Amino acid sequence: MNITVVCLIIMLLLFSTALATAQESAWHSTGRKGAVVAGGRPAMEAGLAALRQGGNAADAAVATILALSVTDSEKFCFGSEVSILVYDARRNVVEVVSGQGVAPRLATLEHFAGRGIPNSGPEAATVPAVLDACLTLLDRYGTWTFAQAVQPTLSLLDRNRQPWHVDLARTLRRLIDAERAGGDRRRGLRLVADCFYRGPVAHELDAWSRANGGLIRYSDLATHVTRIEEPVHTDYRGYSVYKCGPWTQGPCLLQALKILEGFDIKALGRHSAASVHLLLEATKLAMADRDTYFGDPLFVDVPLAKLMDPSYIVARRALIDPRKASLEYRPGDAGMVPPGAAPAPGRQMDTTTCVVVDEARNVIAATPSGWGGAMAGETGIRLGSRLQSFNTTPGHPNCLEPGKRPRSTLTPTLVLRDGRPVLALSVAGGDAQDQAMLQMLSDYSDYGVSVRDIVRAPRYITNHLIGSFGQPRPQPGSVQAGNDLPAMLVEELTAMGHRISQSQEGPEYERAMIEIDAAGGELRAAGDPAYSRNAGGM
Repeated sequence: MNITVVCLIIMLLLFSTALATAQESAWHSTGRKGAVVAGGRPAMEAGLAALRQGGNAADAAVATILALSVTDSEKFCFGSEVSILVYDARRNVVEVVSGQGVAPRLATLEHFAGRGIPNSGPEAATVPAVLDACLTLLDRYGTWTFAQAVQPTLSLLDRNRQPWHVDLARTLRRLIDAERAGGDRRRGLRLVADCFYRGPVAHELDAWSRANGGLIRYSDLATHVTRIEEPVHTDYRGYSVYKCGPWTQGPCLLQALKILEGFDIKALGRHSAASVHLLLEATKLAMADRDTYFGDPLFVDVPLAKLMDPSYIVARRALIDPRKASLEYRPGDAGMVPPGAAPAPGRQMDTTTCVVVDEARNVIAATPSGWGGAMAGETGIRLGSRLQSFNTTPGHPNCLEPGKRPRSTLTPTLVLRDGRPVLALSVAGGDAQDQAMLQMLSDYSDYGVSVRDIVRAPRYITNHLIGSFGQPRPQPGSVQAGNDLPAMLVEELTAMGHRISQSQEGPEYERAMIEIDAAGGELRAAGDPAYSRNAGGM
């Protein structure tokens, strides 16, 4: 074999090794100046490029979220919703950006009487909230214009790989034209919102909706607002865990953590039958309270203080038998017990993920979602289908009402220690999201597991709850798991009364997280490789 052939073989081997390493490391990365974890690789790269170009976490998050509406368009669409948690390093505060649209004025119980709320089509859409949430993020926390943040999205759309790409690109360029008339950055952002929600785009969405049986009207769009809210939080093992309010399922994670805090989880061992059993049982109790009490707090009095009261937590914890799975559906008595949700067939919608940290240690955790609504004609804007997360039971906190936010499963998480951020997490997967979060936080705080191992941990969830999409009945004792759950563990959990079903992929949830090492300054980013989450650091 001559020297030329040998050199070619060596070069091919080196190239193959480098390619394999690049593919392997796409789901995890480290950095010191910034990091991004998201769904589609080009969306993650859009966020990372924003950081490299001098943008901050808010700028990068918006660039990522907008690009995800193209790269992850089967999971998240431009005309849908996104829940966002922000840690502002300058002010040392955590705030919520509520990117959840409300039920249109025509979405009444009378309208859906006798047939229920559909899970797809024009009638299933809430008011589109993503754009205004992104503009609010840029205005309140960012430094970029809309034109800068949307440029990677336009580059993706200009490839014209889907018929709607050219239409959405045209709409986005109209919004950029509106911004240019602003004169300064903040006024320009307001003009983008005006064009979409109160200008020509709003009129086009109204006309399309009227012509196609939709419920959204110009007045719904013109009165849409993005609320900045206080988060809810609790302490667990020395960490402060922050969530969005009870218009999401987020506070149920806090309750489950407080229930678990009364057990020595670490002594039981990670992925032991005893520890997994406790996580499942705490989840069931917290989810039952979620199903019973949570709704838009602008419309109903959600008894969060009672649900998190130490005496109430102790009483809930006492219901757990450490040796036996409960087959009862057991919401607690928090001073009000509204009617149960009426069961109806439904399906879980898809979601994607976005977490960002910048050099100043501003942190964004966002959960963008929405699919199954309808394409709004030549605007290229696909609407979501979140209206199906309401129920139609009069008197229930989450009963459908015009102007009300549906109780969403979208539930990003921020974790602080000694007043500084240490974790940003986002999970896709409907009712599984906070179940996965509970397992991730227990891995991190109870066992000290690395982020790379946390996002690859075996999957398991319970369906012992009222589902959030069509409100299907609880499945008592059910545990859905992947085939990576050890056979001995499955056998021991089954002996305790858990009803386990396993499949190759297991429950569908997609994990994304960034750890912020305050001592060493390193950022450790990881995304679930089983679902092609992508991570990048700088």
